[in-house]
Formats: sequence, structure tokens, C-alpha cells
Amino acid sequence: MKVLLNDGLEKEGILMFQQAGIETDAKKRDPEALAAEIADFDALVVRSATKVNREVIEAGAKGKLKIIGRAGVGYDNIDVEASSEQGIVVKSAPYGNTNAVAELTIGLILSVSRNIPQAHKTLKSGMWEKSKLKGTELSYKTLGILGCGRIGQRVADLARRGFEMEVLGYDICPCAESKINYVSKEEVLSKADYLTIHTGGRTVILGEKEFNMMKPSAYIINTSRGQNIDEEALYNVLKEKKIAGAALDVYSLEPKGEGSEFRNKLRELDNVVFTAHLGASTVEAQRETSTEIARVVSGYLLGGDFANAVNAGESIEFEEKPVYTLFIHHRDVPGVFANIDKVLGENDINIRANYSRQIGKSGYAVSVYVLHQRVKPEILEILRKSPNVCDVKT
Repeated sequence: MKVLLNDGLEKEGILMFQQAGIETDAKKRDPEALAAEIADFDALVVRSATKVNREVIEAGAKGKLKIIGRAGVGYDNIDVEASSEQGIVVKSAPYGNTNAVAELTIGLILSVSRNIPQAHKTLKSGMWEKSKLKGTELSYKTLGILGCGRIGQRVADLARRGFEMEVLGYDICPCAESKINYVSKEEVLSKADYLTIHTGGRTVILGEKEFNMMKPSAYIINTSRGQNIDEEALYNVLKEKKIAGAALDVYSLEPKGEGSEFRNKLRELDNVVFTAHLGASTVEAQRETSTEIARVVSGYLLGGDFANAVNAGESIEFEEKPVYTLFIHHRDVPGVFANIDKVLGENDINIRANYSRQIGKSGYAVSVYVLHQRVKPEILEILRKSPNVCDVKT
């Protein structure tokens, strides 16, 4: 099997592929070459630079392509709908950069609170300024979190443990095991001294309506997606001092490459701190993300593991359909599954999954069928009489 690493990958991830017996090719293809050659690969792994459009996906589907992996948490650069239509699984690596993004969030909170970038800039220019850079402390303040997934929970943990902040959160699917105090979105907005976004997606989460609910002393931090904030509305409230400041790592429109000009109206303002989409830019995050995507792509290619899939349930439970289990003890010989499948099919019983393992060393196996219908007693008897079947249980 071969995987194309079109945006490269850290050496640890490449080594994992190689140890699994999967050949890697890290040569960068432009869009035209990618569409022309992707059919020769079993898997495609990209970061944010490569746009995996319908043309590429359909070309790959005509050949060997089975899976597309995104070495990172977001997958906006992959046409997931086209992938699903073509039967190609899409996976991401959302865990590797959790700590990196959370730590940057805390760093931005400190930076915007204590005017750290401004102090650095004045000293670099040879000027000692102190009085006008008076800041505010984080300890015992209220942190509001919109989007309380992995990153949001890690930010909450750092803020609570490190600064004894009160943490309020809003999420459409709150985690019962989290220590975040879940309240309404309106309450988060009105009470937060610092508001941080970790929702993902392209939807505007904060606009004029939301800004008007916030304290004039509040700060906004965004390390999620630039599209989550109405930047024109943010510019207006910052300029009019309706909120104290903002710290941003992501933007609605970002430069396409290193050394490109950063054009953004918010640059005019002094109460904004900027970083260049550095959330996952740590040695540790890059290493962890590379091994995570290598593991989940290899797992699918070699064993049908759906972990981290974004267009298919990681497990059958995610499909939210009732299922029933059937346990069969049988000889581990050719033809057993065909006979079992024939009996189930003739009785309109849909097989959702089949897990089978050898048991002991005497040539027998146990197979667990996951079905969409119950098996009636008379069908169980037919199965028990099938060749090479020892026992059947529900």
C-alpha cells in the first residue's frame, strides 16, 4: 500500500507508516499533478495547504484511493461531501494540537491583559514606557468559553488551576464529565471578563448583537476560526472602546503563504494583539499530530478501524440505530461466513458488522455479528445446524 503525504509529515509519522509496511511518498504535487496521479495511492494525507477538491477525489476513487487524512483538527480544505459520495473515508487528527492551542490561548490572554507585545515593541524601539501600559490581572476573574470540546476544556483546566479563574461555558452538547459550569450563551457573554472561542466551523459566533451583551472591560480571544467573528463589528466595538481588547490568532481572510502581506483593518487599533495562526505551531503538536494521523490512516487501511472518521461513525453507536448481537462459535475454516450470511440474508436480517477472532489454538473461532434485526428462535436453530458451526447465542 502507498500513501501520498502531499504537505509532508514529521519523521515520527512517516516512521509509523513504514513500520506498518505502508510506503510513503512526500513529493509535493500541484493541483493538476495531484488529480493526475492520486489514483495510484491508497491514501492521501494533507495539512492545510493542499485543497482536496471534487476533481481530485473522483480521480482517486477511480483508482486505489480509500481514505483521505487531514493532519490537524480542521478539514475545511477537503470536500467531505464528494468523499462520502465516492465511498472514501475522511479522517482528522484532532488530539495532537489540543495542548498547543490551549497554551497559546492562555498566552494571548496574558498578552492582551498585560500589554506584553506593546511593551516589547517600545523597548525594541529604544523607548522606556511604563505608565500607559498598566494592565489587568487574570486571577479570580471570569473566563467565558464558547465551545467546550477538547481544547475548550483544556483552556478551562489551565485557567482554573493556574489563575483560579471562574469558568463559565456554553456548548450545544455539554460534556457531563467536564468541570466547566455550563450556562446559557447570553450569560457567558454578559459575565465574562475574558471570552475565548473554540467552536470551529465557518459560522459567525460573535457579531454586533453579542458584543453589545459584553462588559466594556471584557477581552475577546479567538484561536478557533476567523469566520467565527464578524471582524467589521469587532473593529467598531474595539475602536469605540465598547470592549477592552482582543487577541487573535485566526482571521476571516489569511495570507496564502510565508512572507505574504497581512491585510486587516484591525491592524489600525492598539488594543488588539495578533499572532499568525500559530495554534498548532509547536514541535510537540506537530509530532503528536503526525503520529496520530499515521495511526488512524494505517488502522483503516490494515484493519478497517474507523477511529477519527469525520464522515462515518467511529463506532456503530454513533449511527443511533438499534442493533442486536449474535454470537457464533465455529470452526475457523473457509465457507463458514458464507453459510451464515446466506441464512441471515434469506431471512431479511441486515448484517451491520462482523467481528471474528480465533479462540485458543485448536482451529476454532468466535464471531460476533452486529445486526439490525432480532434473530428469531427458528433462525437460530437453522444456524446451529449449519456446517462447521458449534453453537449460536443471542
